[in-house]
Amino acid sequence: MADQEERIPVMQKWLDNPFLLVFLGVAMPTVLYIVWGVMEIANIPVAR
Repeated sequence: MADQEERIPVMQKWLDNPFLLVFLGVAMPTVLYIVWGVMEIANIPVAR
């Protein structure tokens, strides 16, 4: 039992990946700002 490797949790594997963190750090704000912008444009009243 002592020579078995310790299992690394999946979430720790993901968060140890710097490229994934950079991608999430760029993609999440981008998506949020796009959604926010679409919501703002949808709230503009239609001109008559």
